[in-house]
Amino acid sequence: MAFLKDELTGFVPTPQATDIIKMIAEGSSLLKLAKVEDMASEKKKFNVLVEGPGAYWVGEGQRIHTSKATWIHPEIEAKKLAVIIPCTKEKLNDSTIDVFNEMRESIAEAFYKAIDAAGYFGTDSPFSTSIFGNMKADHKIAEGTNKTLDLDVSDAMATIEEAGFDVDGFVGAYSIKNKLRKLRDANGNQLYVTGVDGTEFYNCPIAFSRNGAFDKAKAELIGGEWKYAIVGIREGLQYEILKEATLQDTLGEDGKPLSLAEQDMIAIKATMRLGFLVVKEDAFCAVVPATGTTPTLGELTVTSAAGTTVGTTAVTVSPAKTDGNSYKYKTGATVTMPSADQVCAQGYTAWDGTSEISGVTAGNKIVVVEVDSENKAKKAGQATIVVKTE
Repeated sequence: MAFLKDELTGFVPTPQATDIIKMIAEGSSLLKLAKVEDMASEKKKFNVLVEGPGAYWVGEGQRIHTSKATWIHPEIEAKKLAVIIPCTKEKLNDSTIDVFNEMRESIAEAFYKAIDAAGYFGTDSPFSTSIFGNMKADHKIAEGTNKTLDLDVSDAMATIEEAGFDVDGFVGAYSIKNKLRKLRDANGNQLYVTGVDGTEFYNCPIAFSRNGAFDKAKAELIGGEWKYAIVGIREGLQYEILKEATLQDTLGEDGKPLSLAEQDMIAIKATMRLGFLVVKEDAFCAVVPATGTTPTLGELTVTSAAGTTVGTTAVTVSPAKTDGNSYKYKTGATVTMPSADQVCAQGYTAWDGTSEISGVTAGNKIVVVEVDSENKAKKAGQATIVVKTE
């Protein structure tokens, strides 16, 4: 029997990896709706028919026309998705199989939440497309445009039907279920139907995102022809045991980033590779919050100057943050500013607003975000990093 202390890196044992993938598929509403493809390598091209061949009536002795079809060849690229789960140091003395049997639910939940948030809204996403982010403006119908929600949904469906697509499924925030239950047709029958095989709305399956990944500040409901959203998954889950890392996104009781060494803990970092691509942006629509309720991102003035020790930068931010809020930052050669109320968790580092920042590269960009208690972006700003060199 292999113990975790003897196998600090490697692949998650196949039975446990299979269970985790199954739990991810069950927990992710995106994986239920989108087209899922296996990927044998980091990149994969798809053949997508844009304009199909036509058929012609042919009389006796007439020449048969050559039918033409137009294809595009989009490429999907797998990116690494990592989750870090802290646990007690005693886990090192357990077998690798037992550890992942115990941790599989926590690992799966972290994965499927990140997958849904990235695919639907581009939250903390490495991918170039997201369903809502690439959706055409006129495919977003404000709630309250009509007297009832079902008519707003019908208007949204019409936008993609006019483009030649059919809605074959919906996904919504969990909080919209109450509104749907109250909808009735002219005969008093429920439009939202719960059955043995699942739930339906307008005779289309509807899924609900209960894992916190669906940003209801941006959309109440998203519909589409889901084969035009592709998720590519590479086989295998890898893990690494962290012993002395400081987890910037996990705070201890003192409100500071969790230091594994100080707390006599370890952490399991699990990684998987997957890609996401919206093939046709015309194939999706949404019912969005009523006009005037869309949040806006406030501005921060961020400056960077050489710190007091070599390799550090001193960052200042104004105006001061609101009580109860906190700061997070992200650095890189190019860094994208978050949108209003975007959840800033994965990829961001917690910062107290005064400490000098180390481990950064001069000339790169730093984005500082003021977030609320739910890590939603309220204000943001960026600067070019200046580092003390000697």
